[in-house]
Amino acid sequence: MADANLDVHLPVAAQPTVNTLVEQAQRAEQRGYDRVWLPESWGRDAVTTLALMAEATEEVGIGPSILNVYSRSPALLGQTAVTLQEVSDGRFRLGIGPSGPIVIEGWHGESFDRPLRRTREAVEVIRLVTSGEEVDYEGDVFSVSGFHLRCDPPEPRPPIDVAGMGPKSVELVGRFADGWHALMLSPEGLRDRLADLRRGADLGDRDPEDVKVTLTLTCCALEDGERARRLTKQHTAFYVGAMGTFYRKSLARQGYEEVANDIVSAWASGDKERATELVDDDLLDEFATAGTPERARKQVQKFAEIDGVDAVAVSFPRGADQSDIADTMDALAPG
Repeated sequence: MADANLDVHLPVAAQPTVNTLVEQAQRAEQRGYDRVWLPESWGRDAVTTLALMAEATEEVGIGPSILNVYSRSPALLGQTAVTLQEVSDGRFRLGIGPSGPIVIEGWHGESFDRPLRRTREAVEVIRLVTSGEEVDYEGDVFSVSGFHLRCDPPEPRPPIDVAGMGPKSVELVGRFADGWHALMLSPEGLRDRLADLRRGADLGDRDPEDVKVTLTLTCCALEDGERARRLTKQHTAFYVGAMGTFYRKSLARQGYEEVANDIVSAWASGDKERATELVDDDLLDEFATAGTPERARKQVQKFAEIDGVDAVAVSFPRGADQSDIADTMDALAPG
């Protein structure tokens, strides 16, 4: 169906049991998706669940999108990557990022300071850990010395992907990471950030083609197309209105500052219905894909054909139930 690979980004909200998530990973493998990504917020931890997914699947890639760089040390993130690469027989990619102050300060109780510097240093330390060499690192945030991995390093070494939304964070990815996890971007906004990625690669004396670009795209493909669009509008309003400033700023950078501010104001006043109404059809189609299966497939194709996109990760609106998720996964499956 698409030029880019198709991945699945499992739901962050609709997680009734660990077994459900494992079954969804198996379904993705059976439907021909290339990789399964698992988010982590304030519910089940992603690492334990990914280990179970690795044991229950044979071919599909697995990875977290994302583990934050505050609640786990870079050394532990490196150990995790090594272990999950072994458990999955080489199918693992590590996705990391700073997350945001709502989760880091409100849930983990850590100060959300120097997110870009912290992320860069985490990448550098993890890369040393997974190499098996002695780790002797002195940074502005992290200082690690006197140890090397106690087990054999995995082959191949697990790639390190980084999530980023703004120009500086995406430039950092281009300089230091193996992949970029993009989200909440219109086609034009994505092209702008891809220019930031290439600039970062140039600064790092790297080939931008070596940085894998995965776009996480909110999707809902149902025979009841109106329900699919309503769920996805509610999802968009929630992320812009309730999840800190990152999504609002991202929309503003892409020319939607007024409506983004209106969504935030409506949500803050408790008028969630109004916030959802502000996500009109044109805005929805710029940032997501929702509707009947035929319509949704065309929308996914539009994003998958953007030059520089290596994979589109099909994610799901937070209000989707298990049937909605299964139907969407089936409707958008490769082939």
